[in-house]
Amino acid sequence: MVVDDNPTNVELLEEMLQQRNYEVRSFTAGPAALEAASQTHPDLILLDVNMPEMNGYEVCERLKANPSLAGIPVIFISALDATADKVRGFRSGGVDYISKPIQFEEVQARVETHLKLRRAQQAEHDLLEKTLSGAVATLWELVQLTSPALAVRSRAIREIVLRISKQIAIADPWQYELAATLCLVGCMSIPEEVFAKAYSGQNLSPDEDQMFRAHPESAAQLLSNIPRLEFVAELIRRQQQPEMESSRSDPLRQGASMLHLALELDRRVYRGLGFRSALAELRMSDQFDSHLLDALKDYFPAPTEFDVQRLPIRKLLPGMVLNEDVVSKDGNLTILKEGTVLTRTWIERLGNFERVRGLQETASVRIPRLTVVEKGREAGHGGAMGSEADKV
Repeated sequence: MVVDDNPTNVELLEEMLQQRNYEVRSFTAGPAALEAASQTHPDLILLDVNMPEMNGYEVCERLKANPSLAGIPVIFISALDATADKVRGFRSGGVDYISKPIQFEEVQARVETHLKLRRAQQAEHDLLEKTLSGAVATLWELVQLTSPALAVRSRAIREIVLRISKQIAIADPWQYELAATLCLVGCMSIPEEVFAKAYSGQNLSPDEDQMFRAHPESAAQLLSNIPRLEFVAELIRRQQQPEMESSRSDPLRQGASMLHLALELDRRVYRGLGFRSALAELRMSDQFDSHLLDALKDYFPAPTEFDVQRLPIRKLLPGMVLNEDVVSKDGNLTILKEGTVLTRTWIERLGNFERVRGLQETASVRIPRLTVVEKGREAGHGGAMGSEADKV
């Protein structure tokens, strides 16, 4: 993206960059450039400093204040070549500074250098994301294996948090979604009957109450050891600490309030209340942020419909849900519990166990009925993204 109030400079830069096969968009004013960048993120921005209405420093500062745009490298182009001007450019978030008059070779070299750096940073980011996703997936499979009931509750909590995030326009809700998904991980160490009593609001012994109250801290300590999950861990740690008002300017307070609300809603649904009744009960209590409650006014949890079938163990597929415990051939050992959502890992485990010790020959499973969208995806109708030219 090229931003310069001088049409001659814009035309010159466009010609230079297009000769190198870059896809170029140009703007002569900062506000228009910011709006366009928010719609389609450029890979790099060449930004003039002296512009009317909003100078280049202000444009850059606004870009860096937006989490979804902050990673875009900005190269300033200006006739101001004093050290103070360059320092101000770097302090506002720029990565480089080109002095006018513009030299083609210099522009080309600096643009290519920063695009290479950007690609390297993106590759490292993608690798970290895959590593993080793998760690989270392992934890999630452990939850499903240890207690399918916890997995069901976690999915319900996650859907509520995602709905609130969408309605209040949180730009990047992945940390809130992850906290909701893993908020009950600490309950894996609690006996199932204690969890059921505590989650449904029944009377607990002092020891049982202490066990249940300790589960957020247990989960937080586990997750805080995983890089980049410190914020998620703190959200989970605060899930039992209600706040009457969630601060939109404080992501931690806001996320903790969302998570606490989702948990309390799900606990009431778990006790047998309808979702609308549970929402009304929370509203009447005056203990929850009305802004977050309003985000759920048109929300209805979508029940998953299943077909129940009995299949040979070798024909089980990922996504099927066990309708009964799977036990060893002699019936003395439970391999997977009723309610487990089958994954490739669990199916491979069953196959290995069958070869070594023997299993029951068939299992009753619930098979989710596919929606129209899911059927399209399964048939391979999803679009694939092709490679694009760098956008500047």
